[in-house]
Amino acid sequence: MRLLFLGDVVGRPGRRAVTRLVPRLIAREHVDFVVANCENASGGKGIDPESADELIDCGVDVLTSGNHVWQNSGIVPYIQESTRLLRPENFPPGVPGRGWTVRECTRTKTSVGVLNLIGRVFMGPADCPFNAATRALEEIRRTTPVVLVDMHAEATSEKVGMGRFLDGKASAVVGSHTHVQTADETILAGGTACLTDAGMCGPIDSILGVRSEQVLRRFLTQMPVRFDVAAGPVVVHGAMIDVDEASGRATAIRRIREQIDA
Repeated sequence: MRLLFLGDVVGRPGRRAVTRLVPRLIAREHVDFVVANCENASGGKGIDPESADELIDCGVDVLTSGNHVWQNSGIVPYIQESTRLLRPENFPPGVPGRGWTVRECTRTKTSVGVLNLIGRVFMGPADCPFNAATRALEEIRRTTPVVLVDMHAEATSEKVGMGRFLDGKASAVVGSHTHVQTADETILAGGTACLTDAGMCGPIDSILGVRSEQVLRRFLTQMPVRFDVAAGPVVVHGAMIDVDEASGRATAIRRIREQIDA
């Protein structure tokens, strides 16, 4: 089966690009299951129910998130009810929502597990993602060997480390958060496909999806600056992963980069 993971969706431009491209990719590339990180999908920071529904309606099966997931308070009741929007599994106990899910792929009838983790290096406080992954995978693999992990983290070492740690236990470990696609896609010895960062789905003429002049003003002055999502053509970054359904081992991984005009 073929899995598609899309990097951080940034604001309305990113959402519109994803809603246009996902149906095309499903048809053209014979994609069976789609996961997208949505934590910046509403106004460039956070996710709201309307934006989540928009992405799900276009063909995204599961949405993952990260440190900005609580930016819009309206998402709290939504995530409490949803089985398709995840927050990191290693958030403190008792927070709303869930950190993993197992859904049946409607195209192949194969169950796919999705696990959302967040890193601790250069990030806010969180429980150990390695211990959280171990506990979650014990539960997920009782149902299916096909598991995709979104490791939402700042440090490349932590993301690479998670891939090595989960080699042979997950089908794929793909990083998110930095909005810059890395060129280190590989399949490890145990059959786990890894990519340090999938990139972003956001405006090309920007700094990580934000208007360049605003970010530069912050760098130059160190004063508070309002950040707005940039405009113009959008790049859609992600990873395509082929997985053997019986064993859960990845057989191929390749990066995708598609441009959508404004």
